[in-house]
Amino acid sequence: MANLLTRFFKRDPDPAPAVQNAVVSSSDPRLLEIFSVPTSASGVAVTEASAMRVSAVYACVRLIAGAIASLPLPVYERTPSGRQRAETPLSWLLNVEPTAIWSAASMWEWVIKCQTLRGDAFVEVVRDRAGNVRSLLPLAPALVRVESAAGRLRYFVQPEGSAPYGRDQDDMLHFCGFGFDGLRSMSVISYAAHQAVGVALAADEFSARFYSNGGLPGFVFETEGKMDLNQQQLLKESFAQAVAGTKNAFRPFVTTQGVKLREITISPEDSQLLEARKFQVIDIARAFGIPPFMIGETEKTSSWGTGIEQMSLGFVKYTLAPYLTRIEQEINRKLFRGPQMFCEFNLDGLLRGDSKAEADYLRQAVGGSQGIGWMTVNEARRIKNLPPVAGGERLYDPAVRGADGTQGDPNEEPTDAAGG
Repeated sequence: MANLLTRFFKRDPDPAPAVQNAVVSSSDPRLLEIFSVPTSASGVAVTEASAMRVSAVYACVRLIAGAIASLPLPVYERTPSGRQRAETPLSWLLNVEPTAIWSAASMWEWVIKCQTLRGDAFVEVVRDRAGNVRSLLPLAPALVRVESAAGRLRYFVQPEGSAPYGRDQDDMLHFCGFGFDGLRSMSVISYAAHQAVGVALAADEFSARFYSNGGLPGFVFETEGKMDLNQQQLLKESFAQAVAGTKNAFRPFVTTQGVKLREITISPEDSQLLEARKFQVIDIARAFGIPPFMIGETEKTSSWGTGIEQMSLGFVKYTLAPYLTRIEQEINRKLFRGPQMFCEFNLDGLLRGDSKAEADYLRQAVGGSQGIGWMTVNEARRIKNLPPVAGGERLYDPAVRGADGTQGDPNEEPTDAAGG
């Protein structure tokens, strides 16, 4: 490594090294290039950790991850009469506790965070000797190396403080992102939002420094006379001590001997800092496929309609659907290994909190005056964690008549024996 650094930072074209040892700043862009740390045009290194310090990136990742983590992932079995819910040990792993130290919600949030920021997410399938799935262990993408051999993928895991080990593709849930090339996917912050995140980080740092300096721009001292280095240093230190910092804002500073103070940098208003920061929010939201209004940028109107139902529908169709499809397909092909059993996200979970939308949905599902029902009353009650009722397994169809020639509307209130 020492020889590599010497060759990289060497400026003299003569092959004989002129300087054996040199001190290099850790913020030097050339050092970041050696260790493959991506830097933006603004000069700020854009990594997974630094990107999450941008509020727009944090909001986008949190919104997608939180929405998916809140969705139930039931397991179904295909039968001659249609699919039926199947309670298997995998249901517990996928919805409650994948492993001892992870809840299912935390695991799915971790998976989506890795997909959005790194492009890929990895969850190791831990099996017992009989081949049954015992637990699901989320892994950091940086600790996993993917290789292809004979048409299959091989995963090499390097745990911190432990010996590395390998896993076949059947024992690794590899949740790919957009642009999967057979080994790795494209991450949002490395491609679509790379420069936007870099500018946002630079703008945040500039704003923080500006206000920590009491809102004062840069200045230069001008004098007709000559000042030695000690006098120049004393003047700079006196000025900084007197007016720099928020606690010294608006304090006067007196200059003597013809010294004049001149501003040399433009103000945040002139540089359109606020407008630039607003644009970065929109640009980052665009890269993540999220309408800006869903992360707090409300100046732009939405073309997705009004109401939580319409916004949820658009959010599911255009943002969540690709993530959900990739997760479902990866689980079905590696955990169930056949068409008999499968899992599918229940999108009804997005209606939680909107009582009116959920009530309208269930009312249409059980049927009645609005047409044939496609869900029984007890199935609707099960969604609300209510016990079944007598006669609640009947599917409403107005064309089907009972023994008395009538069929009650499941949405109507039952009457007593006296007809009241």
